[in-house]
Amino acid sequence: MTPSVTRREVLRAGGSLVVAFSVRAGLPAFATQAPEAIKPVALDQVDSFLAIGADGTVAVYSGKVDLGTGVRTALTQIVADELDVPFEKITITQGDTLLTPDQGITWGSLSIQVGGMQIRQAAATARAALISEAGKQMGVDRTELLTSDGAVRAKGGDRHISYADLLQGKSFELKVDKDAPLKDPTTYQVVGKAVPRLDIPGKVTGQFTYMHDYRVPGMVHARVIRPIALGAQLISFDDSSARRLPGYLKAVRQGNFLAVVAENEWTAIKAVQSVRANWTPWDGLPEKTKLWEHVRSTKITHDDVLQNVGNASAAAQTTSRKLAATYDFAIHTHGSIGPSCAIAQWQDNKLTCWTASQQTHLLRQQLATMFGIPPEDVRALYVDGSGCYGRNGHEDAAGDAALLAKVIGRPVRVQWSRADEHGWDPKGPPTLIDYRGALDETGNVVAWESEAYIVDAPKTFAVPLIAAQLADLPPAAAAFPGNIHQGLAIPYTFPNIKATAHRLVDTPFRPSWIRTPGRMQNTFGNESFIDELASAAKVDPLEFRTRNLSDKRGLELLERLRSVAVWQARERHDDSGEIAHGRGVSYTHYELVRTYVGVVCDLEVNRKTGKIRVTRFTVVHDCGQIINPDGLRNQIEGNVIQTVSRTLIEELQFDRSAVTSLNWASYPIIRFPEVPEVVIELIDRPKEKPWGAGEPTASVVPSAISNAVFDAIGVRLRSVPFTPEKVMKSFPPPV
Repeated sequence: MTPSVTRREVLRAGGSLVVAFSVRAGLPAFATQAPEAIKPVALDQVDSFLAIGADGTVAVYSGKVDLGTGVRTALTQIVADELDVPFEKITITQGDTLLTPDQGITWGSLSIQVGGMQIRQAAATARAALISEAGKQMGVDRTELLTSDGAVRAKGGDRHISYADLLQGKSFELKVDKDAPLKDPTTYQVVGKAVPRLDIPGKVTGQFTYMHDYRVPGMVHARVIRPIALGAQLISFDDSSARRLPGYLKAVRQGNFLAVVAENEWTAIKAVQSVRANWTPWDGLPEKTKLWEHVRSTKITHDDVLQNVGNASAAAQTTSRKLAATYDFAIHTHGSIGPSCAIAQWQDNKLTCWTASQQTHLLRQQLATMFGIPPEDVRALYVDGSGCYGRNGHEDAAGDAALLAKVIGRPVRVQWSRADEHGWDPKGPPTLIDYRGALDETGNVVAWESEAYIVDAPKTFAVPLIAAQLADLPPAAAAFPGNIHQGLAIPYTFPNIKATAHRLVDTPFRPSWIRTPGRMQNTFGNESFIDELASAAKVDPLEFRTRNLSDKRGLELLERLRSVAVWQARERHDDSGEIAHGRGVSYTHYELVRTYVGVVCDLEVNRKTGKIRVTRFTVVHDCGQIINPDGLRNQIEGNVIQTVSRTLIEELQFDRSAVTSLNWASYPIIRFPEVPEVVIELIDRPKEKPWGAGEPTASVVPSAISNAVFDAIGVRLRSVPFTPEKVMKSFPPPV
């Protein structure tokens, strides 16, 4: 049986300064919680974030998790510099609801910007306290002391005292001081350096433990039998054939939830194929060919006016030079390379769940609600998954496993199939945006109007769990992704602007966030329509942007982009030749408050086949202070490559009943020969606070491709994905 341990016992372990708690002494990895209630780990306590062990090692506790983004390495760098301890003496625990603070969901490029800065401030508070304590013990004024290599030292002479000797096994509580002085960035030794990622060696050698590899003693394996249609009802099932399989345990039914459980995974897979289930028909999805009519006709709950400058409608009436266009962005699935997986165990009516969830603290709340138990009786522990990109199926697999573990009475591992992942993970909802613009006689924009049709925002950020819905357990109410209105407001200084989000009461599939939610779709429309206005004004598209931008930092970035990409104003290529070459530009000031990105896309279009091949992306990126330039480049490259795939290829296929693109053949993604060259120019601002990089570059990729296609062949692509069929249909008919 897995040993039980309380957070208080963890705090006592190892003789560490409770500037934090140490997990080093006697705590098995991923141990279950003890019977006593677990109190939340407070965000205002230094000991929620840091532990200094008796041997001088430092443990960091982060509610934000590393989804393959290099966050664990960057957070280690932050602590190494701010606390003045060797990088190699730091370990990090992530996303354990017993041990780590709730720093919010790992999303929105906020892991460093918010989570990292909370940890940095905790480290600064701890360092200040250590200096004060050393001053007392050494009889020296704190102004005569400095810190380095895990010790407080006198500025003159060799006198020093290590952090471990300072503490002497004592403990004390210390609130995070928001005014504790941070170190001068010019003194950083690790931050700003290209430190190799901590997780890569194990991943290369196969020693790294993914969620899919994790095992719990005594666990069994389960697979869920999904309904034939999204809204189908289970009439009956027959598992008599499955019962003849060696290692088969039983079928579990609760409402419309049906699963098989076996001693090994292969038997569970064979059992799914053997069980005969009888479902009612259901055809509640819209016709795919009429998706945009369906979106436009969906009931609007209310309008969010996101930007309102001047009077755009009245200004548009003052000129005859008007443009209008509609842009749409397809429904996408996450397409995580490794299908979702989770393990759950019940002990003494308390639940422990091992999960690759990006939101373990929120998942803890959802599981508690689902089973009607206090959140304190649920512990969720993060284990790295294989692919995430947003709220995919990881949380749903956890719900599946928890439901089955409660019935079976043993730890249960649930592994989703590829069809489960493509068919049942929550989807990026469809986006439809109408634009209207007006120019005066000299080509200046006098009016800009945009109207987006997007699903309504939730009261909470919890996407309902499939297991709860199928088994008729709470919460079964619909919940929709928030913040997808971001990016609709524009950074340009037009005199009359109105940006409106029409909030829809419903959407065809259970919606969730996929990398750069809303910001990608809205920026696609905005930056493509900006190009349409530039073309109508007969102004170079990069010049058009700089003319209508007043943000000095944005202007600096665009000028850097002009230089790095060797941008030259030019007339569009003629129509001769089979292969047309084009260049397109796009820009974002993310959410108008943080990271700046400018890109130039170089591509080829085959006029005979309509196939687009992106050859190069040039990216200039300003996210303030750079923690790890190598990790940052990884993120930017990932943004470009994944979004090229989403822009050119990816689109969910479905009929009136269910998703039909259940494999990589029917939902293809980009392959290695199609990966473009990515040229990156980083603008480092060491004295500025760091912003995020997990999403912003992705937001400008679709529009840059669209604009480059126009440059190449003179047609506008306003519907993602840009398939060869759409390219060929976009050509004007022969005269």
